[in-house]
Amino acid sequence: QVQLVESGGGLAQPGGSLRLSCAASGFIFSKYAMGWARQAPGKGLEYVSGIHSDTSDTSYADSVKGRFTISRDNAKNTVYLQMNNLKPEDTALYYCAKARSPRVRSLHEFSSWGQGTQVTVSS
Repeated sequence: QVQLVESGGGLAQPGGSLRLSCAASGFIFSKYAMGWARQAPGKGLEYVSGIHSDTSDTSYADSVKGRFTISRDNAKNTVYLQMNNLKPEDTALYYCAKARSPRVRSLHEFSSWGQGTQVTVSS
């Protein structure tokens, strides 16, 4: 049974940083791409970032490119999202997600989701 548990969300000031973590279990972590999506209040689910199973490639939404960095530690079954220069429009519930294959570049390629961690950016 796939389990994805996010942590690291919270309140940050504009220009600040947060680091999200996602601990995965119930599947062979190193064989699947992983990623993050978010849902802001009143809006739909948005692809944020993805990383291939062997870390050979990453992808980002244009809205976070240059500010967010995704990484993974296959020895620890954990994926991370380092978020720098946060903006109020980054406020959302952030979900960790497992892809169906070793590669991912879009929302529809995710097959399993965590419960989400809230990120609020406000002064």
